[in-house]
Amino acid sequence: MTTRTPIKASKAALTTRRGVLRATSGILAAAAMSSLRPLASAAQLKPDGTPEVAADITGQLARYMVEAGRQTLPGPVLREAKIHILDTLGAMISGARLKPGEMAIRYVRAQGGVSEASVFTTNLKTSAANCALAHGMFAHADETDDFEPVTKAHPGCSVVPAALAVAEREGRSGVDLLRGVTLGYDLGCRFLMALGPDLVRATHRSAEGMSATFGAAVAAASLAGLDELGMQYALSYASQQVSGIWSWVRDADHVEKAFDFGGMGARNGVTAALMVQAGFTGVRNVLDGENNPLQALSTQPKPAEIIAGLGSRFFVTETAIKRFPVGYPIQAPLDALLTLRKENNLTPDNVLQIVVRLPEDGASIVDNSAMPDVNCQHIMAVALVDGTVSFIEGNSRERMKDPRVLAVRQRVKLIGDRQLMDPEAPRSGQVEVTLKDGKTVSHFTKYPPGTKENPLDGASMNEKVRDLMAPVLGADRTEAVIRQVNALEELDNVRKLCGMLTA
Repeated sequence: MTTRTPIKASKAALTTRRGVLRATSGILAAAAMSSLRPLASAAQLKPDGTPEVAADITGQLARYMVEAGRQTLPGPVLREAKIHILDTLGAMISGARLKPGEMAIRYVRAQGGVSEASVFTTNLKTSAANCALAHGMFAHADETDDFEPVTKAHPGCSVVPAALAVAEREGRSGVDLLRGVTLGYDLGCRFLMALGPDLVRATHRSAEGMSATFGAAVAAASLAGLDELGMQYALSYASQQVSGIWSWVRDADHVEKAFDFGGMGARNGVTAALMVQAGFTGVRNVLDGENNPLQALSTQPKPAEIIAGLGSRFFVTETAIKRFPVGYPIQAPLDALLTLRKENNLTPDNVLQIVVRLPEDGASIVDNSAMPDVNCQHIMAVALVDGTVSFIEGNSRERMKDPRVLAVRQRVKLIGDRQLMDPEAPRSGQVEVTLKDGKTVSHFTKYPPGTKENPLDGASMNEKVRDLMAPVLGADRTEAVIRQVNALEELDNVRKLCGMLTA
């Protein structure tokens, strides 16, 4: 087992989006003095100007993974890790009552298994791997989980379930959970950076599924307390399991999509870590040399991207929170339309046409999708009629038949705009509304609410979590969970948090 250095306990308060779950100045000072040691980028040039091939990627990662499991997180990173754990728990609890969640519960209940981890909202305990699968499907049962804009990965729905399952199994502390989750976000996203997310998708494969397995395995390995050699083996078992194809876009019920994005990766990651913990051996240098996964999965791999900035750049601080319970390409245009609606008193009666412009890659995902929360035209119509899009209405198939919504939807035109394909703002949205009196108004949202450039305030963050959790847990338990996650660094055993989330 690795030795873990505890973080000094502190009280926290829910204030601004970046200050939600804010640790006190004592934590910040301690973190500033004891942050993780950065790894230098291996992306160097040879004398002739050609890229130098990074050496011993696997070994460098394994050593960092062990070190990251026992060092103090910088204060801002600690805050963001708690924010994203809370956000994912909200998605998990609400998702347990949707079709993908209900089917996952039915499946893992039938599997039985040793009682290692609690399936939230139920009285069921099952194996850590089965629990992670269920919770991963809960977390992506709809479109409320987080999203990393550069890689377009969904880290939370696989990393957090995997980390929670192993943390409960092993009786780990809240500090251990925070470290494991932070590490999982980092390496899941970095794996995609090394592959090239767009290169993966161009070969009809699902980048989301690949990052999910890798990130979940790293988080689970940290919570399992593997040593350096064990970390190397876990990376190998994760690499063997990375999978997923782009066909999920044709899933009309969001069930297979929940498995592809969340459940599959969480299960695979826990499986990899616990097999190694049980004594499985494997390839020690899977990311290096011949026949490595980067070569297998990308036409232009960049191995150095996996280790560039480790210890100084943390992807958990860059991952966006979804303000609205809809697919991420719809976040920006929905914000734009709601802004225009408020500023111009827009109603279904005075609007003639709504033109939505999205980056081409996002538009192709949300153009008249069969899933209500991934259908741009439908969501824009609901927003104009209702003035908002709640969790219930965003997931309602009945609203797709509502005559008022259908009448507005016919006036919504979606355009995939190549000019909006901006790496610095990959999920922007432009909305132009023409009124029946001939007036035209428009709004461009470059960064959706919840991004690091446009963070949510505390009220919006709390409103989202309560909207998701309270209908299932009740108001009092929801507030207790928020307080507990708020003070996660003070928690001696994650089993206490899991107990608050069961039936």
